[in-house]
Amino acid sequence: MKKKPYIKRQLHELLCQALEAERGGIKIYQTALSCAQNKDLKVEWEEYLEQTRAHERELLRVFEELGLNPDTVTPGRDVVTYIGESLITAMEMAKAHGSSENAQLVAGECVVLAETKDHQNWELIGHLAEHAQGEGTEFLKTAFKAVEQEEDHHLYHTRGFVRELWIESLGLPAVLPPPEEVKKVASAIGAARAENLRDDMLSSKH
Repeated sequence: MKKKPYIKRQLHELLCQALEAERGGIKIYQTALSCAQNKDLKVEWEEYLEQTRAHERELLRVFEELGLNPDTVTPGRDVVTYIGESLITAMEMAKAHGSSENAQLVAGECVVLAETKDHQNWELIGHLAEHAQGEGTEFLKTAFKAVEQEEDHHLYHTRGFVRELWIESLGLPAVLPPPEEVKKVASAIGAARAENLRDDMLSSKH
């Protein structure tokens, strides 16, 4: 990409943070799986773990194609590493000091927090691919298209699972797997629509 030096540095910063988020995400999913009790959630996270590994490889291809160093340490990257390690520590604390049910809830919340950052990284990469000009945008477009739908699933489906597992833990009727999973949601609008259907889905079970 033929960009001003600052813009190129900021692109490198974004890609470094995105790569670190994927690498941290692999460890987060591995830890979250050790907390998972719900069978549907466990299957979902096992799939997301493999997809996260694929997303890491996709980003490494982008680094290679753009001639950037994937091992560059940046202040932002260090922050992403710190947050990821903190989420793993939180899950380990929950496993050690709480019930298996609460450890699962903590794990779900940690995955949602991690995937919120991950999702934003890819949204920015997609935005840049669509609106920027110059050499290299095609590599960003290819990578974004390869992961876009999966990233949506990771965030919105896990968020739905956490909501319903919390509701279940409070002794109220829950929709499991959640509406987001049943409806194969792949957007924020779709997630909102699916959540609005939960009462109807509960009624249909009775």
